[in-house]
Amino acid sequence: MRIGVDASRATRLHRTGPENYSLHLLQALLGLERARDHQFLLYFNEPPEGTLFPWQPNTRERILRFPRLWTQLRLSWEMVRQRPDVLFVPAHVLPIVHPRSVVTIHDLGYLYYPEAYHALDHWYLRTFTALSARWAKVILVDSQVTKEDVMEHLNVPEERIAVVYLAPSQEFTPYATAGERERLAAQYGIEGDYILYVGTLHPRKNVGRLVEAFAVLRREAGLSERLVLAGEKGWVPPELLDQMQEVSQAITLTGFLPPEDLPALMRHARVLVLPSLFEGFGMPVIEAMACGTAVIASNAGSLPEVAGEAAILVDPEDTLDIARAIYRVCTNEALRERLRALGLQRAATFTWERSAQAALDALEQAAQGSPRP
Repeated sequence: MRIGVDASRATRLHRTGPENYSLHLLQALLGLERARDHQFLLYFNEPPEGTLFPWQPNTRERILRFPRLWTQLRLSWEMVRQRPDVLFVPAHVLPIVHPRSVVTIHDLGYLYYPEAYHALDHWYLRTFTALSARWAKVILVDSQVTKEDVMEHLNVPEERIAVVYLAPSQEFTPYATAGERERLAAQYGIEGDYILYVGTLHPRKNVGRLVEAFAVLRREAGLSERLVLAGEKGWVPPELLDQMQEVSQAITLTGFLPPEDLPALMRHARVLVLPSLFEGFGMPVIEAMACGTAVIASNAGSLPEVAGEAAILVDPEDTLDIARAIYRVCTNEALRERLRALGLQRAATFTWERSAQAALDALEQAAQGSPRP
């Protein structure tokens, strides 16, 4: 079977969730023993680094340079010119011209938070996600929550949807490397104990209430830890900037974090807090657990599904509930150790090899055109 893969996101220098998903899932997929029975055609907009995808005899790369509308114009033309048996697109949008296809829909956040998108971007994402859901033989989703959203909002029957969980990459371990604390101090000014948030600064991430809870703890409980907000600014509402003024001296904003620095930042955090109002998966939760770091997450979206019993869950709309959980973890070493042990066990159940096996099942099923059992 000839499997075409839109690998264009995997080569981006500033990789966030969808880009890391594309890279790690594709690397694991190409490494599967039973994948050797198939030929893979990897479509790129720019040439990949030589170390991203080591050469394999059943893999070919196609560099399809094109300045605008790469998916709908250039990739569509490639499907006309040399069509594979099945096409895999790991991020929401299939080209207009496509063979039998598998697409990953990570979440439907654009429906819940349309104000976070420019009008044209929102129209494009909403329109082509719906079309892709209609066109695809199989849809991969990151969680049961997203599966239910796709069934409800995109009218997709359950038998066409496969839940394929994400996983931490191999760099996320509890084992520190020499000098990494010093590197964090030199690069970001992060010293001493700190509370960590990882993700874009975006309203649905609920960073405002996290900052408010942190201010309460500094003011009323004398909490000495810093708050480190690691991620791009994204769409920062003015009220968040106002909330940060009170405790601005105790907050570190790292901006975009290179992938090589994130595991170290997670390893040395007192606790990772992800108080999101909505998540399709919540990758920082499982990455922090793999690093042996205690986790506090909201009880919204997919986060209870991902965290299981290995995190403290809070009401994301209750600032005091967030504050109480942070205080408990920061002041109770026995609790941190228990969460560390539970988190390491939980993280070990998520592997990219397992995800790749499920993705290959979906590709083989799509090529056959039969419904998923």
